Amino acid sequence: MASVTKRRGQWAVVWRDGMRTQHVKFFGTGNDAREAADSFLAKTIPQARQKRHAVVDPKISVAGYAQHWLGQVEALVQAGERKRRTLHLYDDILRLHVEPRFDTVPLRELGRANVKDFLLAKLRSGLDAGTVSIIYRTLRAMLSAAVDDEVLVANPIAKLGRALGLTPSKADRQQAVRTKAMTRAQLATFLATAQTRERRWYPLLLTLARTGMRLGESLALQIGLHDDGDLDFVSRELTIARALSDDGRGIDTPKTGEVRIVDMSQQLADTLRSLVIARRAAALCAGATADQRLWLFPERTGGPRDPHNVRRAFARVLKHANLPPHFTPHCLRHTFASILLADGKSPAYVQAQLGHKSIAMTVDTYGKWLPKGNKAAIDSLDDPTYTTGTVDGGGGDFGADAPISASPAMSVPEELRALAKDGPCWTRTSDPLLKRQLLYHLS
Repeated sequence: MASVTKRRGQWAVVWRDGMRTQHVKFFGTGNDAREAADSFLAKTIPQARQKRHAVVDPKISVAGYAQHWLGQVEALVQAGERKRRTLHLYDDILRLHVEPRFDTVPLRELGRANVKDFLLAKLRSGLDAGTVSIIYRTLRAMLSAAVDDEVLVANPIAKLGRALGLTPSKADRQQAVRTKAMTRAQLATFLATAQTRERRWYPLLLTLARTGMRLGESLALQIGLHDDGDLDFVSRELTIARALSDDGRGIDTPKTGEVRIVDMSQQLADTLRSLVIARRAAALCAGATADQRLWLFPERTGGPRDPHNVRRAFARVLKHANLPPHFTPHCLRHTFASILLADGKSPAYVQAQLGHKSIAMTVDTYGKWLPKGNKAAIDSLDDPTYTTGTVDGGGGDFGADAPISASPAMSVPEELRALAKDGPCWTRTSDPLLKRQLLYHLS
């Protein structure tokens, strides 16, 4: 079942796991290698004796395991641990990219080199690097599940994305966000243009700019005929309890799966208060019932506003304002965070507004906007009684409480001045030992 033997002149441990799959591990030559092999064998024997039964056929193909894995993700969706849009994304990636290449390949024969060649071919074909990164992350997640199902011993493509540049560094992510965030002047131009050229869309765009909400979260805000619903004008707060899917067809929980409350600026609160009054009047004219919930930003058909229509309106505003066309509605989220952090606001507050899982995510994404120096903060550590110009020297040649002269020059003997008459002016330094010419003459 397991033993220490010599292979190719090296000590090795040969064993079969609970799935009856044989493994070999080499330890080198010499007595130390033999002792290491014996130690490893002692740890391996209990594991080898534990019989295991695979959840799926160990010879299953890539396509076959993909369907099994999607079933597991579906169960997580029903349990509320995954978003349905994540399941749809996995399904699309596997169906459109992975299965056409690896359909009948046995899962255990899917090696690192095969996947590397596949991903490089996708890049060479002109596919966007972001899409190739999603393909890689989908495959990596599926193969990690195969390890948990004991079909694979290890994930063969772990860290491959970093080697191919598909996993951007923190600096790369920050630089990418930097190009997506508007400046304060650009934001002011954008909102002023929206207010004059796209008035119907102005309240929504202002909401995105002043709260940092995701587009789907803002489109899912609701009110009632007799209550303000998700809006609290007294506390100037918005409750984010749901989100509209990217295709506009479904309502789900927010991305983090948790309800959060964000603050409203005074300008936003006044704008939305006027919008709520108009929405209630229109709903009453349409025959709405007292208990009916109303979308704050509806389509003319009554349902929530289509995200595709928002993006088209956003592009029109950019064109009218002569702003770069690469900005998207999500860029207002980056703009919100970058302006607050650049103004010295707390990263913890920005994290809470954005709904990030941790403050590390906020700092990693928007760290370039954090102030890098604060002399006033350092000065606050000084003694309250300290005044500039005096210092406690602690004794020594100058006395315990000798004042520091405001003049750069000190009293210097005339003989030393005579030696240095052709050198630099004495006002440049108060220490004669720094004068090389003097050191030469005095030696």
